[in-house]
Amino acid sequence: MTSRFPLFGYLLLGAAFGIILTKAEVISWFRIQEMFRFQAFHMFGIIGSAIAVAAIARLLLKRPPAPTLCGEPAPLADEETGRGYRFWLGGGIFGIGWALTGACPGPLFILIGGGVSVMIVAVLSALAGTWTYGYLRSRLPH
Repeated sequence: MTSRFPLFGYLLLGAAFGIILTKAEVISWFRIQEMFRFQAFHMFGIIGSAIAVAAIARLLLKRPPAPTLCGEPAPLADEETGRGYRFWLGGGIFGIGWALTGACPGPLFILIGGGVSVMIVAVLSALAGTWTYGYLRSRLPH
């Protein structure tokens, strides 16, 4: 039986995730600045926990391969470690953008929903960067 609103569950999950990030102060500009100034462990603890949960989830998804919601095997990315200058260059650009805006791309929409309308500029910049990469992708070394 197909649902009339197939993406409604994802909307609810996203809203719950936004509430959790807000309550955990992950979207707080002050918390992010504390992290970049090495003044508090709060954000490092959250990021470390997320890495641990993701690593465990990936291991669980690999044995046996977990099915998608449609019942097909879940596609997992190849085991590339991302070594090389491109990995570090991209990570550096990401970190600089994070430090300048005071926000990771994940909670940008949460910040806008919370009334921080200046983050619309960050969302538009992220979309412009993503479009530019997509446009230039075939000409970039991979």
